[in-house]
Amino acid sequence: MRYVGPVDGHNVQELVWLMERLVDLDGPTILHVVTTKGKGLSYAEADPISWHGPSKFDPATGELVPSSAYSWSAAFGDAVTELARLDPRTFVITPAMREGSGLVEYSRIHPHRYLDVGIAEDVAVTTAAGMALQGLKPIVAIYSTFLQRAYDQVLHDVAIENLNVTFAIDRAGIVGADGATHNGVFDLSFLRSIPNVRIGLPRNAEELRGCSGRRSHSPDPLPYAIHVARPSVFRKAPGRNSSGERGSG
Repeated sequence: MRYVGPVDGHNVQELVWLMERLVDLDGPTILHVVTTKGKGLSYAEADPISWHGPSKFDPATGELVPSSAYSWSAAFGDAVTELARLDPRTFVITPAMREGSGLVEYSRIHPHRYLDVGIAEDVAVTTAAGMALQGLKPIVAIYSTFLQRAYDQVLHDVAIENLNVTFAIDRAGIVGADGATHNGVFDLSFLRSIPNVRIGLPRNAEELRGCSGRRSHSPDPLPYAIHVARPSVFRKAPGRNSSGERGSG
């Protein structure tokens, strides 16, 4: 295995020169390219996390236009933060989606019951399985499209063992600006084919809190998946309870 680099990923001429020569070499080659996220836009370079997928902003100042809508991600973050306050066995795991899944505040309030495993969805699920075996109540916060990478772990490590793991599946459905690769259109189909997994589809933030908290009160330890979308969410719907049972599959 041949290694070349690191090289400046913003120097197009150098990259072209290198690649024209590397393609003629025999055997595999790793080209290590270093780039700066948001390169060329000063406020994006200074805050790459906020600018990973920004909303509307003022191009003159770089100020992001705040949304007044209450998102499903924010609702989940609020629900699980409160749940962790009430139940010390709650532990949240995410594969590098702290901001996207609404967990910034949770990670600050409960840093010792929060784990970011990086872009390693299979590790997140297997880690949750191990925690459940030790009596904890792990919640895996994960995008629907990325849960596909951990299908085997959901089946073999969690479902077959009937472990008390909750999957908070964000970006379920069509996601618009996030792009085609982020459309979460398969989780309901493949989860329904896995034994022992129950699925909750909350209609509002109140039901989401009920779904998130049912692990603390349910007499059975079956794996539980909460399926939520990307758009804004109603905080409460009149006449609906928050047990989390309505909409379960």
